[in-house]
Amino acid sequence: MSTIDSFRRKLLLCGSAAAGLALLPASAKASLSTSRPRVLMLNNLHTGETLKTEFFNGKSYDKDELSRLNHFFRDYRANKVKSIDPHLFDQIFRLQALLGMRKPIQLVSGYRSLATNNMLRESGPGVAKHSYHTKGQAMDFHIEGISLANVRKAALSLRAGGVGYYPRSNFVHIDTGPIRHW
Repeated sequence: MSTIDSFRRKLLLCGSAAAGLALLPASAKASLSTSRPRVLMLNNLHTGETLKTEFFNGKSYDKDELSRLNHFFRDYRANKVKSIDPHLFDQIFRLQALLGMRKPIQLVSGYRSLATNNMLRESGPGVAKHSYHTKGQAMDFHIEGISLANVRKAALSLRAGGVGYYPRSNFVHIDTGPIRHW
């Protein structure tokens, strides 16, 4: 089988899985992911740190692992840590499963203090004054080997919060706020 046929088959399978998942009611989606452990592999592009964590054991969140994730998602500029909404980790876990990927998530931005957010707002466009990053409810990321457009499509199919698409900056934004996209 040619490489193109193999890629086409994988693309069709991912599309079918996304369509099927989108048709499930929210309670069915929740039941699909609650009975097994949730593991994330992440790279922080600014600090060079890597993290592999089982933040949910199949029944409950692991407080120690959530603390590790909070530190990993910290505002590295101000070295400030904030509790990150665990639903953000659930969302990225579901997204990774939907895409069928086991490659690390490349974290571009997690928590941002108000001072850091304001500094970024002054240095260029595209940074919201009341950003979900400052609330510990957002992340910007990409996944090596997956086109940014496919990551965006998969994130939109979850209908789990905000989804921003920044192809020039090579990242997708997700958050646990209201469902919206840009």
